Amino acid sequence: MTTSQLLERAKAAKPAMATASADQKNQALLAMADALERHAADILAANAADMAAAKGHISDVMLDRLALSQSRIAGMAEGIRQVAALPDPVGQVLRTVERPNGLVIEKVSVPMGVIAIIYESRPNVTSDAAALALKAGSACVLRCGKEAHQSAAAIVSALKGGLAAAGLPEDALQLVEDTTRQSANELMQAVGYVDLLIPRGGAGLIRSCVENATVNVIETGTGICHIYVDAAADQEKALSIVENAKCSRPSVCNAAEVCLVHRDIAAAFLPRLRGRLTEDRSARGETPVELRLDGAAAALIPGTAAGPQDFDTEFLDYILAVKVVDSAEEAIAHIAAHSTGHSDAIVTEDDDAARRFTSLVDSAAVYVNASTRFTDGGEFGLGCEMGISTQKLHARGPMGLEELTTYHYIVRGSGQIR
Repeated sequence: MTTSQLLERAKAAKPAMATASADQKNQALLAMADALERHAADILAANAADMAAAKGHISDVMLDRLALSQSRIAGMAEGIRQVAALPDPVGQVLRTVERPNGLVIEKVSVPMGVIAIIYESRPNVTSDAAALALKAGSACVLRCGKEAHQSAAAIVSALKGGLAAAGLPEDALQLVEDTTRQSANELMQAVGYVDLLIPRGGAGLIRSCVENATVNVIETGTGICHIYVDAAADQEKALSIVENAKCSRPSVCNAAEVCLVHRDIAAAFLPRLRGRLTEDRSARGETPVELRLDGAAAALIPGTAAGPQDFDTEFLDYILAVKVVDSAEEAIAHIAAHSTGHSDAIVTEDDDAARRFTSLVDSAAVYVNASTRFTDGGEFGLGCEMGISTQKLHARGPMGLEELTTYHYIVRGSGQIR
C-alpha cells in the first residue's frame, strides 16, 4: 500500500475514532495488550530478523534499543493497560463561561484527528504511540526506521486485531511500508491528512521535520542533558545520580551527556567520579565511561581531552563530557548556551542555589537532587508517553493523553444575535 493510500484510510477512520466512547476505546486497548502477549513469538521472530540485519551497521548501544524480549513485550502490554486505566481526555469541559446575553460558552477537549509519528529503531514506540493516539480519539500513522520495520509490522498486526475485536476500524492504525526518505517527506507535506506530526529520534530527523514540514509539528528532544554538581552537593548522592543518569540506559534522550562540577569541590569529587564511572564499572564487568575533559578537569584526572563539539553532542553512548565551573551562575550560563532544553539537574544541599537553578534553567524538566532519567511519561504518572517535547507552545515535557488533544469552543444560545 502506498503512503498516500494509507493516509486516505487513516483519514476515513477519523469519525469513528472521534465518536468512540471511552469504554469502547478502553476495550480496544485491553484487547491490543492481550494480542501483543498472544503474538509474542511472532514479534520476537521478526525482531530477531531485524537484529540480524542491523548487526555490524549500528552500535551495540543502539542494538539494545532495537532488541525485544519477552519481558520487554510484557512491559509494552502493561504500558497499554496503564493507558486504558487513565481518564478519557476527549470531551472534557475545560472551562465554562456564561455571558450577560445568555450565551453559554464551553471550552471542550477534542481529538487531533490523524497523528503521524516518525521514529527510528525503538520497536516499543510502536505500541506506546498507537495506544496514546487511539485513546486520545485519533487515528495513528506510524513510520519507523528500516532497522525496526519487521518488528513494527509484527506489532501493528497484533494491535490491529485488538482494534477489530472492539469494533473499531483497523484503518485507524497504519504502518508506512516505505522506509525511504520519500515516505517521511510525504508525511511532512500531508496537509489535509495529517493533523499533527511528531518526530522521535536523532537531531537530524527532528531538524528535518521542523524545517521541512508543512503540517503541524511538535519538536521532541534530542537530549543534551546536564548535571551540575554544586559546591554544596552531597558528593555520595552526586556520584549515584551521575552514574544512573549516564549509565542506566545511555542510548535514551534523558541520559546525561555533560557533568559540570564546581571548582571548590572538583579536586575531591572528580577522582571519585572517575573511579565510580571507570575503574569500579570495569571491575564489575560493566562498560566504563569515557570521560571527555575540559582543561581544568584534565589537570585533576586522566581522560580524553574534550574537543570543540563535545559539549554540544548527544553521545547516546558511554561517554560523558566534564567541565569545571567557577559558580552556579557559570553552570547556568553554560546550560543556556549548550542545552537542548530537555532535562537538566543540580545536585546541592543549598536551597538558594537550587532555587536559582530551577528559576533560570529553561528546560522542559529541571531536577534538584535526582537523575534526569525520570523524564518519562510513565515516571510522571502519564502512562507511556508519545515523546518529550522541548518546545514551549501546546506541549512541553513528556507528552501524554492531554497533550495529544486540542480543544474547540461550543457556544449555546437561544436566538442571540450581535
